Order: sequence, then C-alpha cells, then structure tokens
Amino acid sequence: MQFIPSIGQDFLFLQAQRMKKLLLFAGLTVALLIGFLVNSCKKSTDYLPTLLTNGKWQLASLQVFNYIGPTLERIDTLNTNCNLTQVFQFNTNNTCTYANFDCLSGSSGSGSWSFSKDHLYLNTTMVCKDTTAAGSSVPFQSARIINLGQFSLVLQTGYLQTYYSATQVRKITQYGFVKVKTQ
Repeated sequence: MQFIPSIGQDFLFLQAQRMKKLLLFAGLTVALLIGFLVNSCKKSTDYLPTLLTNGKWQLASLQVFNYIGPTLERIDTLNTNCNLTQVFQFNTNNTCTYANFDCLSGSSGSGSWSFSKDHLYLNTTMVCKDTTAAGSSVPFQSARIINLGQFSLVLQTGYLQTYYSATQVRKITQYGFVKVKTQ
C-alpha cells in the first residue's frame, strides 16, 4: 500500500516555503532601502575652509604645461633658482596674502578668497607684484583645485576651459604647496 500524505500537510509545507521566500525578499528589500538612504545623504564640504586656513602654505613647485589642443608639448619648471620662501596664507575671515610672489623679495599680495559653488575652484581678488610687463597680476582669480589635503595644496591657473580646438595653444600653470610646519 502506498502512503499518501494528507492535504493539510502539503498545504502547511507550501505555506512554510512561501513564508521563507517572503521573509528573504523582505530582508533584501530593507537592506537595499537602508543602503540607498545611507548613500543618498548630502556630503558635507564644511571641512574645506578649515583645511585651507589651518596654517600657511609654502610653494614647493611651479610648473607650466604648454599644450597645443590636447597634446602636451612641453613642461617648464619655474623658480628652480629661487632661494626665497614663497608663502600663501588663507585666513578664517576670507582674506589671503602671498609673500615673495614670483620670487620677488619683499613683494606681497593681499585680497579675499572664496570657493566656487561646486568647491572645485578657488577664487581670489589678490593682486600680486610680478615680473610681467604689467608689473602685477591676479594669479589666483579662478584657480582649479587639483588637491586640497591636510598637508598639500595644488592649484592650476591659465587656460582651464573644458572645450578647446585641436590647434588651440594653451598654457596651464600649476602651483604645488606644502603645509608649513609650526614650531
């Protein structure tokens, strides 16, 4: 004689299987929702002014990248024989100064600073005495921030437009700064 399970046992077994699948699906859904909520929170950039204003920045390297269209033609390293310490300082009241700009002894520039809305550019009103024919410039009027960390700051100025022709001559100046150690 063959054993035939009762209809009630089959029904309970199928219900238990459905319940396991439902709980698994519900658990995955909750995990996904939590993941979306955690990752969708707006990231704060409130720490950037603190990184900038927490000490003085000494010029460590100055390079000029010369392009024709997208092709890098040559890199010039400037101030290789400069024995002056060039210091860029940002203050919490949004003013800034630069001492010995363009390796000119005793020269200094001052002005105000701010970030662009997307925090990718540093904007200053600082006018610095330099060796150009005009005798002064606003070198960081709109400087792209390449790096801003606890110990380093890299800014690029010059022809920073995203779109350019294949024959466009472009010159980008890159300033590399390191944090000055305080005694």
